[in-house]
Amino acid sequence: MTAAGRQADPVEDHVRGLTAALHGPVRAKARMIQEIRDGLADTVEAHAHEGMPYRSAAQQAVREFGTVDELVPSCQRELTIAQARHTARAVALTAPFLIACWYLSWTAHHGQTWLLPRTAQLLAVHLAGVATVAAVLAAATLAVTGTLARRLATPRRLPLAVAWAGTTASVAMALATLALATAAVLATHWPLLACAGALAAASHARVAASARACRRCARLPVAR
Repeated sequence: MTAAGRQADPVEDHVRGLTAALHGPVRAKARMIQEIRDGLADTVEAHAHEGMPYRSAAQQAVREFGTVDELVPSCQRELTIAQARHTARAVALTAPFLIACWYLSWTAHHGQTWLLPRTAQLLAVHLAGVATVAAVLAAATLAVTGTLARRLATPRRLPLAVAWAGTTASVAMALATLALATAAVLATHWPLLACAGALAAASHARVAASARACRRCARLPVAR
């Protein structure tokens, strides 16, 4: 089939439209799109075996599956939940590290006469609180959208709550990076603090990106 023929293929046009309209984790979205493409291909093949020309069979398959506008809400709901789980998992993995950063920030002042002790202690309290709340929400999200999904309906606002929890955790990571970098300059055991600061920065980037994607998904229309 020529390039022009492929561009005019109703199935490929349909798949491209869905791909452009849906947002979510890359792997989950790719898997969903592939399943839809395979289903369309099977339907086209079934109609073709009945003697229908390919283009007519493809158009009929698309009609049977539903238009892009009809499919997007239900598909997006699934991807939004997948993105919320992705963000919750990122938060759950980084929350213990937030507590470790808290501990390092708190203990880095030993032997120092600068104002770092009070600053570190105040920051430590906030980091510990953020880590605890974020970890609890992340664990609840993974449970509600995982093992309990068959028994409990997923709250509509849960993805947005997870998104903002992830955003808050990413801000806390940024503060931890700053605190650890400052402590590394003043402390005698600076290599450990510098390494922790680098890890905090990497964790911030990961959680912030996932939370941003989750906020975007949470604002998209989904099927109820």
